[in-house]
Amino acid sequence: MPAGAPTKYNDEILKLAYDYVERWAEFGTVPQIARLALHCGISKTALYEWIKRPDRKELADVCAHVKSMQEAALIDGGLSREYDSSLSKLLLMKHGYSEKQQVDHTTAGEKIESCGKKLGDFYTDTGG
Repeated sequence: MPAGAPTKYNDEILKLAYDYVERWAEFGTVPQIARLALHCGISKTALYEWIKRPDRKELADVCAHVKSMQEAALIDGGLSREYDSSLSKLLLMKHGYSEKQQVDHTTAGEKIESCGKKLGDFYTDTGG
């Protein structure tokens, strides 16, 4: 579809959105909202504005589906090493994933017990 047309929401936009869902692999390696907008001949900004409206729920559902497809493709591609793991990890942050490290404050697997004293209790005034 030529750039700049159409500027108004219509049934053709929804038809093109469903077409993108069916054929996304022809347009890129990962489903993308930006490519969905390009396929529909609209800006990404217009797409995001349209899906906020309650009367465009079907289009909003298509966008949510594209995001879910993207998430699954990034996980599968990262695990199979088809995609660069660093890039997959970065893109998955947009889906709520994060790299988290848990630190276990133990000694040889045992909990560290407090002796009940404060740091100042270990120093004595030598009167000096």
